[in-house]
Amino acid sequence: MSIRNIHRATLQKWLTESGLGNGEELALLDLRSVEAFAKGHPLFATNLPVENLQRDALRFVPRKSVRLVLVDNGDNTAAQGAATLERLGYTDINVLTGGIPAWTADGLNGLPTFDIPGIIFSESVRDLRGTPSIEAAQLKTLYDAKEDVIVIDTRTRDEFARGHVPGAVNAPGEEILYRFLDQVPNPDTFVVVSCAGLPRAIIGAQTLIDAQVPNRVAFLEDGTAGWTRAALELATGGEQRTPASTAAAGFGVKHALALAARADVSTVSQQGVEEWLADTEKRTTYLLDIRSAEEYAAGHVPGSISAPGGQLLAVSHRTVATRGARLVLIDDDGTRAVTTAYWLRQRGWEVLLLENALGEALGEASTASATQTPELLNS
Repeated sequence: MSIRNIHRATLQKWLTESGLGNGEELALLDLRSVEAFAKGHPLFATNLPVENLQRDALRFVPRKSVRLVLVDNGDNTAAQGAATLERLGYTDINVLTGGIPAWTADGLNGLPTFDIPGIIFSESVRDLRGTPSIEAAQLKTLYDAKEDVIVIDTRTRDEFARGHVPGAVNAPGEEILYRFLDQVPNPDTFVVVSCAGLPRAIIGAQTLIDAQVPNRVAFLEDGTAGWTRAALELATGGEQRTPASTAAAGFGVKHALALAARADVSTVSQQGVEEWLADTEKRTTYLLDIRSAEEYAAGHVPGSISAPGGQLLAVSHRTVATRGARLVLIDDDGTRAVTTAYWLRQRGWEVLLLENALGEALGEASTASATQTPELLNS
């Protein structure tokens, strides 16, 4: 019998073990509707509505022997999902008795989750690294004085188009180094990184600092929310997306190597990835293309999943359902993949890059970093 019912204590234990990296892999699926999931997902599980389970299970949980937990709203949906997964060949299926209502019955204080919420992680980065910040009123004063300052908004293009600080340029999180020189050609320009609130702005600013760009960098406190709270208006509309220039791409590669050395990021060959993907018993491997959805649609490595890097960093549980899995990242010259891998490693994931234009340089960076590996944040 491959279907078991488990209680909250068991799932608590499994989550704690997988979060520490010393337990076996754990895949956690929330089978509620998208609308119900959006109202609150205290487990940070991957949302896969039960009606889509037959179609999408293998995409989210590629290894059928992985330990798998299903949660619902206490309405028997998980039992239906378990039957579907058993028919698909999954062999270790567990249903959380009582679903989300049972999980939250005594409050959430102290309960482990499937991932670190982006805001908690980013605020810990700010506290431990001392990431500089600037208030909206201070930024407006610089604007009015026509100081040399630029705002880089690290959200998705759709979010940027809906409302951003006037004069801002857009570089989704994984592209902040990739596009930097095109957007900030003057090393004396003061760079302010923004998002809707805090998480992506902090990570974007600290990425630039850790990559050793020559500019002064800070994040905008509370992003666009802080801007509007200061009674300032947002601009709307998007930007035409163009490839980074040759000079910007070279700048991105150079500064991505600083991140690669700090985090000891390494590469894996196509043959090595194929062998990992064929391993259906021991370990789960996700092959993730972190370029834009449009670039992915224009052509991608067979078997890879579209997972733009900025969103992968902010909400990894939406893409990767198996905690403890191995992640292999793909892009064109490696800059965006390194930027993404740098932070995912600090969140507790094992991350490698598929061999690419940065392969040789990354190997040199990894060798150099072996004698001086910085302390990383733990997940």
